[in-house]
Amino acid sequence: MIKINSIAKNASYLTIALVLQKVISFAYFTLLARNLGPENLGKYYLAISFTTIFAVIIDIGLNNVLTREVARERQETETYLGNILTVKIPLALISLVGVTVIINLLGYDALVRDLVYLSAIAMILDSFTTTFFALARGFHNLKYESIGAVIFQLVVMTLGLFALYSGMSLRWIMLAIVAGSTFKFFYSIVIIRSKIGIKIRPLFDKKLIKSILIISVPFGLYIVFNRIFLHLDSVLLSLLAGDRYVGLYQIPFKIIFALQFLPLAFVASFYPAISFYWVNDKKQLAQSFERAIIYLIIISLPIAAGIAAIADKVILIFKSHFNDAILPLQIIIFSLVFIFVNFPIGSLLNACDRQKQNTTNMGIILVVSVLLNLILIPKFQAVGASITVLVANSLMTALGFYWVFKTITFNHTKVLTTFFKTLIASFLMAIAVFYLKQTINIFIVVAVGGVVYTALLFLFKTVTVKDIKNMYILFLHKT
Repeated sequence: MIKINSIAKNASYLTIALVLQKVISFAYFTLLARNLGPENLGKYYLAISFTTIFAVIIDIGLNNVLTREVARERQETETYLGNILTVKIPLALISLVGVTVIINLLGYDALVRDLVYLSAIAMILDSFTTTFFALARGFHNLKYESIGAVIFQLVVMTLGLFALYSGMSLRWIMLAIVAGSTFKFFYSIVIIRSKIGIKIRPLFDKKLIKSILIISVPFGLYIVFNRIFLHLDSVLLSLLAGDRYVGLYQIPFKIIFALQFLPLAFVASFYPAISFYWVNDKKQLAQSFERAIIYLIIISLPIAAGIAAIADKVILIFKSHFNDAILPLQIIIFSLVFIFVNFPIGSLLNACDRQKQNTTNMGIILVVSVLLNLILIPKFQAVGASITVLVANSLMTALGFYWVFKTITFNHTKVLTTFFKTLIASFLMAIAVFYLKQTINIFIVVAVGGVVYTALLFLFKTVTVKDIKNMYILFLHKT
């Protein structure tokens, strides 16, 4: 049986890698922002957001199916991989054509078009790379994926900074991502063949492909809705407000994105484990879900409250011409709590054959998000997009819990009690931080905030020493 220690061990690999990757990525992003300014930064991330939306055409949920089925039937691994590759190759060509046609129809200038073309190459390579690592996740092996993620980020940063400080154009900076994706693509092939021992070759089994596609449709629609939800706001900001506001919005967006390494690392191992529990151990499934929700609440709430309190200091990292990003950051940061909680909720629904409900929820959120963006962006620009993110993610959590209650039975009273106690502790900590930042070094203020929050958790009996130990094991330790 899959033990919680196995989850912890796998989570520890990816946690360490994601921490390193996020640190490197955020440092690189900061340097880009400081040197490019809002408008050029906006063009750069517009291209990435645009191609990321089209990347869903290549996957259509196939990676999730591969991980789930490999976790359940490892003897069929090569068969599943081969037939999925047969489906993905033509989809990659369709996606590339779609990117090229649409970006030209929208009438963007030559620079933006070239950035999109380069980003599209990376998109295709990354799509196949994630498939190979999805297979590895089915074997509960995240070690090599973790190593590859860090090296990828180092390649991108090294080449990107060389291009930046050599005075090269944005095209060369984007080419750094293509180089990193090329490395990761070939690296993943080597790992699958030599470390896991799986042959990589297209196969054609009409019956199996039909079965895979039927299973993948809910996953695929969810991914389509999710990618559009995450990246359409940048495209709409460009079209309705201008590239400068895309650059301003990327500051708070990148901050919440960088902070997602903890739920990402945990869910990477949590998902195949609860897929197993759904079939074999319903009690362990409920306990694992409840623990995940509680721990993620305890971690995310103080981060959100603390950053909101020192948002002006955080924005100074990116220079004064990003001051207009302070309010968007203070708004969007509270969506972090819902984003954290949505990771285990979505994983549970997918693992428990509720992917259709998960997809329906994401479809509802997408419609709400698009409508809000169309209303708010013309009036409030980046602030409007940030409000949309907060509203949409909170609604996603509510819809997700509706279906969780229909799927498993867990101690929701304990979860609610933990939430409100943590909310009070985070609020009091934020007040202390807000007043202390006026007179004390910000790094000391952050440290004091952490001490205050921890003390309040113990005072309110929100956590025990055992809980702290369990969180350490799940997120940071190898055993």
